[in-house]
Amino acid sequence: MNETIKNLIERRSCRQFLKEVIKDEELQKILIAGTYAPSGMGRQSAVIIAIENQDVIKELSIQNAKIMGQASDPFYGASTVVAVLADKTIATHVEDGSLVLGNMMNAAYSLGIGSCWIHRAKETFETTVGKKLLAEWGLSDNYVGIGFCILGYPAKPYLPAKPRKKDYIRIIH
Repeated sequence: MNETIKNLIERRSCRQFLKEVIKDEELQKILIAGTYAPSGMGRQSAVIIAIENQDVIKELSIQNAKIMGQASDPFYGASTVVAVLADKTIATHVEDGSLVLGNMMNAAYSLGIGSCWIHRAKETFETTVGKKLLAEWGLSDNYVGIGFCILGYPAKPYLPAKPRKKDYIRIIH
């Protein structure tokens, strides 16, 4: 089977990570893959913020957990958290950012790195803490959170895929 198709079929979300920080060259490859995601009319509305600073990760985790009404770490102890934001003045900003996240998760898997999409980025960056971080990162209020991609080396093997639902694919001739 073609290696790309194999990676797309086999990739699973990872929620248990080793403490080791991923290598910079691996992170760079994942981030670059994100920049090559398709975007509406090639506008590239998304911005990728890779965070390895544990204090910032902890603060984002606290905000994200509050939004979901829990105290547990929604980032599952991942050593790297990538925030994907997009310019809301571009009509395809949600789709653009979603494709960036998908590209990064697939690239991570191809390199042996675990990943998972963590939701509530929109709400996280609407908080006072989130707005402060956006300002620190030089991003205007036009940028909204699309999602977080957590990254790290998997602590255990991936579970097999659930069976695909019946009638998932329909071909109309």
